[in-house]
Amino acid sequence: MPPVPTVPGVKLRRALEKIGFEVVRVNGSHHVMKHPDGRHVAVPVHSGRDVPKGTLRGILSIIGLSVEDLTKLL
Repeated sequence: MPPVPTVPGVKLRRALEKIGFEVVRVNGSHHVMKHPDGRHVAVPVHSGRDVPKGTLRGILSIIGLSVEDLTKLL
């Protein structure tokens, strides 16, 4: 498995928007995103900080996206 890239929350949110996710609400610094097929995930968007690698792996697992696919979207 390739290493998880270092990604700021804003960039991750934009990448997920490219594949159909949209922000349905913002709860503090977490943007809750939903896909038309029903998948949903919370993305931490903290200014000046990257998403922790374990959190990013969890998000990718929840939405069924591989590290390679994410890298292509970035």
